[in-house]
Amino acid sequence: MAFVNHFGATGDGRKDDTAALEHALAAGDGILELGKGSYRITRPVVLDTTRLGYAAVRGQGGTSRIIMDGPGAALRIVGDHRGTAQPTSYQEHTWEKERFPTISGLEILGRHPESIGIELIKTTKATIREVLVRRCRHGIRLAQRNRDFILSDSHLLDNHQYGLFFDRCNLHQIIVHGNHISWNRQAGIKSLDGDVHNLQITGNDIEYNNHPGVDKSPDGEPRGAEIWFEALQGVISEVTISSNTLQATIQPGGCNVRIHGQDTDGPSAARLVTIAGNVLGSQTRGIELKHVERVAITGNTIYDSAELSILAEHSSGLAIGSNTFVWRGDDDAPARDGLKFVDCRDASLVGLVARRLCHGTAEAGGAITLTRCEDFAISECQLLDSLVRGIEMTDCTRCRVSGNSIIDRREKPLMRQAVRIRGKSRDNLVQNNLLGGASQQLLDIPEGTAVLQGNTLL
Repeated sequence: MAFVNHFGATGDGRKDDTAALEHALAAGDGILELGKGSYRITRPVVLDTTRLGYAAVRGQGGTSRIIMDGPGAALRIVGDHRGTAQPTSYQEHTWEKERFPTISGLEILGRHPESIGIELIKTTKATIREVLVRRCRHGIRLAQRNRDFILSDSHLLDNHQYGLFFDRCNLHQIIVHGNHISWNRQAGIKSLDGDVHNLQITGNDIEYNNHPGVDKSPDGEPRGAEIWFEALQGVISEVTISSNTLQATIQPGGCNVRIHGQDTDGPSAARLVTIAGNVLGSQTRGIELKHVERVAITGNTIYDSAELSILAEHSSGLAIGSNTFVWRGDDDAPARDGLKFVDCRDASLVGLVARRLCHGTAEAGGAITLTRCEDFAISECQLLDSLVRGIEMTDCTRCRVSGNSIIDRREKPLMRQAVRIRGKSRDNLVQNNLLGGASQQLLDIPEGTAVLQGNTLL
């Protein structure tokens, strides 16, 4: 092992130890061993596995620190894997020299605005664990092509842009679990374009990844996100987001989970997503989907979304069930939350429990709002004490509202209607619902827009 202090590194946080670390790599066996101390560097330390062979960087139980005082990645691992995750696609040199690089047991502190903590290029089975990265532009960046990446038991905190960044990367088989990814200015986890498949994000605490009133996107709208997938010119597919805490401080345009795919008539570039068993809250929006196909959202607790708990636009194959939403204690609490679907089709909302959802105005909107949706089912939901109305559908076709309880239980009801249908809606069905407590009329459904049957009006 190349113990860096044996090659002239001081670890005092002041001297430039870059050359000593490079010397240790060149003269050693590819394992860079850092003792207790702060190792200041001014250019990337590159572990080129095509030249060095098997590589690793090891700190001593978190007592080792790298201070990056220059632009670029403090640690850059480079391989030459050109295949997929299938073993038969591996070239012999990958198995014999490059597979399974590891980084563990250390902190990386960025002191240059363009610094990056760790960068992976063309690696396979790279594993990062027990690492703290802070105050870099990006905590960890994956670029070009990588396979079988694992990040675990680590902290990505207070980075200027993204905590974990898949930068236009061809990347399959990713596991991100047991991490604390917080206080990064624009997103905790960001995937930008590329070709990303088989991504599992489980058991993490991902919070406060925004910078209210300061950072702005190129269109000038402030926004941040805990998890942000942007595949406007790429693919994001086969994603599981499960058992995480995803919360923040409210930022205009902010979101806990944001997934945007391509506006295309062909196969969707954002697809096959499961969001299950998470706690999401304290942002402008909980979940935002645009041009996404085949999404399951179930078993989540979504609270205190200042604008909407779920916004889905131009999406299909949505299965949303058994979530709980805002639980405002009284009517004097700030108005917030709602579910809105625009130009969506082939979807179902089942078993939702929501109290005092507030989205909408006297003119338009409701706790659940559907606009230009087709083949949409809302069933077995508890919509209690909605502020404006329960369900509103505008220009909707073949949508079904059945078996729900839509009731305002207040002494002086504020809910105007339980269900309202507007515009050029047709061939809809409203049946077997328990409806009560509207301040105006329980059902505002013009003739020809829907069939009504079996509803109980209290």
